[in-house]
Amino acid sequence: MKQITVLLAEDHMIVREGLRKLLATETDLEVVGEAETGRQAVALAKKLRPAVVVMDIAMPLLNGLEATRQIHKILPGTKVLMLSAHSDDAYVDQAIAVGAVGFLLKQTSAHDLSRAIREVQAGKTFFSPTIARRLHDQKLPANGKALRKQVAHLSSRELEVLQLIAEGQPNKQVADELSISIKTVEKHRQNLMQKLNLHDVAGLTRYAIGAGIIESSVQLTIV
Repeated sequence: MKQITVLLAEDHMIVREGLRKLLATETDLEVVGEAETGRQAVALAKKLRPAVVVMDIAMPLLNGLEATRQIHKILPGTKVLMLSAHSDDAYVDQAIAVGAVGFLLKQTSAHDLSRAIREVQAGKTFFSPTIARRLHDQKLPANGKALRKQVAHLSSRELEVLQLIAEGQPNKQVADELSISIKTVEKHRQNLMQKLNLHDVAGLTRYAIGAGIIESSVQLTIV
């Protein structure tokens, strides 16, 4: 039986180890790599070309949504299965918009995770039951649609800069992380404020939380 190769992208080591041990019991699934940041997930996906990426939505440096967007663009044949502790409509809808073919809650059973990997690898979609029912029964609120429309107007680089700023990283650290100049970071920051009609870093941070770019549980330092 040909094994399904899986890349695990999860920043919490204990959760990642748990996922790996769960999948190790399945003879047709093989974990070929593990990433602890979104940027590392993209790099490993390019290198390993896994059949399925199990992606935590709240990844540091590059969030799971943007990492999924980049992986989907580079490797359209690789299926991304989003994993999150939150089932908010905004998260789910954005995950679908960037190319994810499934969305699982972290409270899901090991059986559901294995089944989901097999389903998406076979070309199907898979959502946790509560999310699947909501997708079928209700439309997203208007404010969620407005946020997504604004996010769509931001470039991939602007989204990366926005996340790093919202995580509290100073301009120099953002520049080092993205291998760009501090002046370029400042330009991106100005463009973000202009496009989003915001006037300070606190506003950018609140926007990033509302748009699902970072989670509200992230500890922030406003600079």
